[in-house]
This record gives sequence, structure tokens and C-alpha cells, in this order.
Amino acid sequence: MKILSKNICVINHPLVKHNLAVLRDEKTDGEKFRCALRRISYAVFLEASKNLPTETKKIKTPICECENDVIKNDINIIIAPILRAGMMFCEVAQEMMPQAHIHHLGMYRDERTLQPVWYYNKISEAPKNPKETYVFVLDPMLATGNSSVDGVGNFVKKGIPQENITFVCLLAAPQGVERLSSVFPDVKIITCSIDKELNAKGYIVPGLGDAGDRIFNT
Repeated sequence: MKILSKNICVINHPLVKHNLAVLRDEKTDGEKFRCALRRISYAVFLEASKNLPTETKKIKTPICECENDVIKNDINIIIAPILRAGMMFCEVAQEMMPQAHIHHLGMYRDERTLQPVWYYNKISEAPKNPKETYVFVLDPMLATGNSSVDGVGNFVKKGIPQENITFVCLLAAPQGVERLSSVFPDVKIITCSIDKELNAKGYIVPGLGDAGDRIFNT
């Protein structure tokens, strides 16, 4: 794990690096792509969820009673994939945090302006207790940062503290990291690599191509 600042973390575990190389390879087919991504996802969400608040609970083992830390029962956890590619993280995130609620964020990028265009928003009203709500916004690519700012902004507008929000991505461009961090400096960013740059079309270089197309064989 490489911490670039208190809120930006690059996971550089050897298994993550190996599987990221599989994902980047243009020869990797859809099945192998999804398998490598799933392996990476476990490492990503272990890191992303490490600051969830806990409480002490008494557990009776077959031997004796003991105290253990567990995730607090009264917090609200939201997993928010940005459609469609964000869904690729969703299964593992929900598996690891089964108590979480899923809020889909539907947007696509206008290829001319590189701005997000909304077509679906599951978030209808503010949570009952915003300060005890923890959000994981999922999008494999943090490129220009426009979609990430819009996605995170939806939750900030509902009164959820920035420090309770984590943006989870597979790859990031320096421009995307800078934009998201400048608008929401207290939001945590978890990624597996900060790549070199964006090209003229707004794609991450070297990147791995269009993540959604490669996942869904489109």
C-alpha cells in the first residue's frame, strides 16, 4: 500500500500488480478479465472499508466467552456503483458488506464535451442519520474526474460528511485525482494505479481500454 496523502491510497500489493497486468493486456478475454478483476476487488475493499466504525461485542465460543470488535450495527452503509462499469466492483463489495444498501448512479460520458450525462439516480432522499452513513462510490476509471465529482456530490448534498465517503477505482489519471480532491478534499480515493496521463479523447494512458466493454464483451 502506498499512501500519497492522508486521503489518497494506491494499493501496490504484488497480487494486485500481477492481476492489474492481466487486465491491461489487450489479449485478455472477457472471462479472464472478470476473474482478475474479482481477485483485485477483494484487496481494494479490504483497504476501502478499514475505517468503518466498530464496537465491542461479547461472543461465546465453544471454549469461553470473549470480547470482539464488530462493525457497528446502527450505521448505514451505501454501495453506489456508477453504471455501467461500476457494477464490476459491486458483487464483491456486497459480498464483503452484506448489510450495505445498493444505490445505482446512471450516467454516461458525452464524448464531445467529456461531461457526464445523467439518466438514472437511485438517491431519492437524505438518509435518516447522515453522520452515521458511510458511502462507497464505485467506478473503475477515474479519468477526467467529472463523473466522480457528480457521483460524490449527490451524497454530499444529502448531508453525508465527506470523510464518510470513499471513491473506489481501479485506475486513475492525475487530472481525475486532482479534480476530485480539489472539490472534495476529505473524500478518500482508493486505486490500484495512478497512470501517466489522459489522451485527447479523455482515456487513461496507458490504461486498459474501455472497462465496461471488456467486462460485458461489447
